[in-house]
Amino acid sequence: MSNYDGLHADNFGFKTITYTKRDLRATITFNRPEVHNAVNGDMLVELCAAFQDAAWDDDVRVIILTGAGDKAFCTGADVKEQAEEFVGKPNKYWKWMGLFIEAHEKLRNIGKPTIARLNGMVVGGGNEFNMSCDLAIAADDIIIKQVGAARGSVAAAGATQFLPLIVGDRRAREILFLCEDIPAKKAHEWGLVNQIVPRSQLDKAVDEMATKLINKLPVCLRYAKEQLNFWRNLSWHMTIGHAKEFLALNNLSPEVAEGMKAFVEKRPVDYKKAREAIE
Repeated sequence: MSNYDGLHADNFGFKTITYTKRDLRATITFNRPEVHNAVNGDMLVELCAAFQDAAWDDDVRVIILTGAGDKAFCTGADVKEQAEEFVGKPNKYWKWMGLFIEAHEKLRNIGKPTIARLNGMVVGGGNEFNMSCDLAIAADDIIIKQVGAARGSVAAAGATQFLPLIVGDRRAREILFLCEDIPAKKAHEWGLVNQIVPRSQLDKAVDEMATKLINKLPVCLRYAKEQLNFWRNLSWHMTIGHAKEFLALNNLSPEVAEGMKAFVEKRPVDYKKAREAIE
């Protein structure tokens, strides 16, 4: 049990994630498989509670982040929620973005090693959760992609800050501008993940990495992590406040309206129409 005097995750009625603690490991699972583990506001609140509890529980030495089912790790923001609740309503989006930022800050600064167990599609904000973890192991049949420029958003909660550090500037631009699938093998070659393994061996590989991390000195790991986070924290704090304000106001843009509407209607985005609307 943690000594944190605030909200205890053990007493929280999680509905959009699952949270288990066993053998010095905490496993946090995006649990909305019916929408490919897309993130809504309720999930962000629950993630913050779980991250806080894992950070304060001295019986947790490693945190594993994964997705329910075998189709998706996380596909980022719930576009249906975004289209219905936030388009044209910048103040409501500003609040949602605040929760998204808080969840990433808690994960990145959790003070313990974190492993992304990539069991399916890693898309948009889902890839930002992947990058907010220290290490990543992927099934060899997954894909990673950013989709903001194709769907009416900007990947400003980790991807624009961290991708240049991880894969280099030119590859980061390719990922963010083209919004194309990155197969697991290429993701490994580019440094987006540490290992790729056959799906049947994913749990074994994650468990082996967790064991290696558990058998290290926790305070030394925590400080090493703090030092390693320097450039990420610098780029994050220099940009995230501006991004929150811009993305909130951007919900008034016809680009966003068309991108979100096309997703909900399950049709291609009319890029010509969106371009003409802002000329």
